[in-house]
Amino acid sequence: MNKNDTISRLSLFPLDMRRSLLASIVLVAGCTQAIQLSKDDSPTVLSHQLISAPNPGEKGSFAVKTMYYGSGTDKRRKEFRDSVTIKTKPVDASPFVSMAPEVAKAREKDWGFGVAKSPINGRVWYPVGDGPFPLVLVVHGNHDPLDYSDPGYGYLGELLASRGFILVSVDENFINGGLRGESDGRAWLLLKHIEDWKRWNDSAGNPFYHKVDMNNIGIMGHSRGGEAVGIAAAFNRLSHYPDDANVKFNFNFNIKAVFAIAPVDGQYRPAGVPTPIENVNYMVIHGSHDGDVSSFNGLRAFQRIKFTDGKPWFKTAWYVYRANHGQWNTVWGNKDNGPRSGRYLELGSLISPEEQRQFSKVVIGGFMEATLHGKSEYLPMFRDHRVIGAWLPKTMYVTRFQESGFKPLATFDEDVDVTTGSVPGVTISGDSLATWKENALNLRGNATDYLNTNAVTLGWNNHIRGDDTTKLGRPASYTIALSDSLATSLATGRESSIYLSLAPTDAKPGPRAPARDTTKKADSTKKDDKAKPPAKKPDKPAKDSTPVDLTIEVTDAAGHVARTPLSAWGVPRRPLEIHLLRRKDEEQQRFPTQYELVLQTYVIPFTELMKSSPSFDPAHLRSIRFVFDRLVAGTVVVDDIGVSSSAAPFVALGSP
Repeated sequence: MNKNDTISRLSLFPLDMRRSLLASIVLVAGCTQAIQLSKDDSPTVLSHQLISAPNPGEKGSFAVKTMYYGSGTDKRRKEFRDSVTIKTKPVDASPFVSMAPEVAKAREKDWGFGVAKSPINGRVWYPVGDGPFPLVLVVHGNHDPLDYSDPGYGYLGELLASRGFILVSVDENFINGGLRGESDGRAWLLLKHIEDWKRWNDSAGNPFYHKVDMNNIGIMGHSRGGEAVGIAAAFNRLSHYPDDANVKFNFNFNIKAVFAIAPVDGQYRPAGVPTPIENVNYMVIHGSHDGDVSSFNGLRAFQRIKFTDGKPWFKTAWYVYRANHGQWNTVWGNKDNGPRSGRYLELGSLISPEEQRQFSKVVIGGFMEATLHGKSEYLPMFRDHRVIGAWLPKTMYVTRFQESGFKPLATFDEDVDVTTGSVPGVTISGDSLATWKENALNLRGNATDYLNTNAVTLGWNNHIRGDDTTKLGRPASYTIALSDSLATSLATGRESSIYLSLAPTDAKPGPRAPARDTTKKADSTKKDDKAKPPAKKPDKPAKDSTPVDLTIEVTDAAGHVARTPLSAWGVPRRPLEIHLLRRKDEEQQRFPTQYELVLQTYVIPFTELMKSSPSFDPAHLRSIRFVFDRLVAGTVVVDDIGVSSSAAPFVALGSP
């Protein structure tokens, strides 16, 4: 409706009502903000394609068939009533899913069954062939229970089945709606599906007899389902239900891959603590413009995943600029808070549904190929996403990565001493820094919503304060030094890499004070500096758009030095601007910041560093230094500094 139409329609109302309505329209128009996005650097960042393997987001060579399994008595959906190939028995989910008696009664009337007789229903896409094929199950999250969510992952079923996987979309619509605290129930139901698949694979005469590779299982989940897959990975290793030890578990499946799509986190806390996840390959993805789970909650799960059994695992997190919550599922669409949310969500900021789902096909396909088919040629795409620029939709990405061989030097979580690292033998020092502090990282949605990890904030300004503020001093630096014994125990070599995760901020410290000459005798006739009136607080500077960069410098025991710009190994990108809501005042009221601080992981192989300094010996590493010599002033947040050795293939986009 245009402006003239609006005024014309207002004339139909009485004068006093017209004045009120017109005032409301003016107020809303004044608060509504134009679409604001960070400048897209993808034409440059994604301009390379260095992996020669087939695109994992494209259809494979297998013909695909579909089938259903389920109760055969479903009241609402004919596919789980009339079209099931395999009939399943219901299970009692009541220990995990509780509800008020009146709610339980109403749901039983609507669905034809209660939670004590929860059906095991699934949609299956499978390859034509003898197999055995890895099994992947995906479970949806919370949504309108009658707007069935499980068909929304059919595009993934078609893709993965064509590439030699069995994909099951699990039906849990019957516990959707207004329930709370049921995420552990979602996880338990998912494991009960795998139980049936194991029995079918072992049963002669079953259509899937010996066609399922039960040694290679992947689980995926979206939203609450994204939390549920982490819970399922934990339950899979337990003998009893943490909330009621009278409920026994006996799963112990070979789950090797866990994939979370825009997950919630913390809705279920076993024994009052965050769900522990260990010894699985893990990936989480999240959209910057998620109108439902508006903060990257999955980073908390990413942070706490541990690798303890000595096997080769990895974990990775991808933040997708302009992706939302619902477009990962073809049923959910772009209105993340229901059909009416388009009135207040800024939908014009979003990438298209096709782009968002193409992204998910690429990373899910690559993740499953690497973890369940053992195709290590896809691993480099998780270390540095820039190497698959031709496969990715053209938007911006921030990615995290860590593998089981990672040995931490400084994670900033162990104590409050800024001069010590995470292991004995690490000494940390700073030179000419304007800011040096360790503090908790937060999620965007709430200033007190912590990521349960600390990082170091480093600020610098190489200008020296004085009449001539253009005078530059020695570049500020931050050094992590290693003792001889620690360097020996790390056993670094040519195949090792330096790992660090970093994000620039918009903070820009002022010029630093000139160094005092302590050899000169103090002049008692001069007034003490402390007696000077406080300097006038400077005006807030304009937002700086200058690209951020710095030098990473490593030194060996003989004093040989190798250097590289950080930008050779990723984009030190300033925070990406986010505006979820159409109204500026509501956006500012709801969110403390208009960005999510997501750190980018940089993996710098010693083999590449040695190209510029052949004499450098990585076996005798003695220090890693951040030298702030490529930008006069700035601030960065850094975490998870360490080294890692990996026998997996490495593809480097650029070398110094």
